[in-house]
Amino acid sequence: MADNMNNNAANNSSNLHGLADGVLRPLGFEVLDVQVQNPGRRPIVVIRMDRLDEQPVTVEDLEAASRAVGAEFDRLDPISGEYRLELESPGAKRPLTRARHFERMVGLKARVRGEGHAFTAPIKAVQGEQVTFDCEGEDVTLTVGTFQGNLAEFPDRHR
Repeated sequence: MADNMNNNAANNSSNLHGLADGVLRPLGFEVLDVQVQNPGRRPIVVIRMDRLDEQPVTVEDLEAASRAVGAEFDRLDPISGEYRLELESPGAKRPLTRARHFERMVGLKARVRGEGHAFTAPIKAVQGEQVTFDCEGEDVTLTVGTFQGNLAEFPDRHR
């Protein structure tokens, strides 16, 4: 039963991601991640977003995005029952899902999981959809979309 609940939450997160991105992209934002926390109780929908122009996300951005997504979720009612909606900026554990995300963070460490790999290493280079990591002096190159990547260290300035 718990696995089924987790699968439902994962499927719902994917659907919510598409709905939120459809609302936010025309406003100049990108949805990086959607998590449904507390499935089975009063769920919390957490949407992590970034600006498409790569400028820092402001409090005003979060407020505007929250109003827009909240109105669309109210209209479509994608979650049964009561839930809480939270929007946040990428933060220290920023999801890295596109080649451009990795390009912006070259030199910083990323946590990588997938394609038979599990490591934390600096991002060395990005060529097209190929990302190369420096794993203790050895290059490991993976294709974007075939693994999960998250920033593992916070940059000293906005990137």
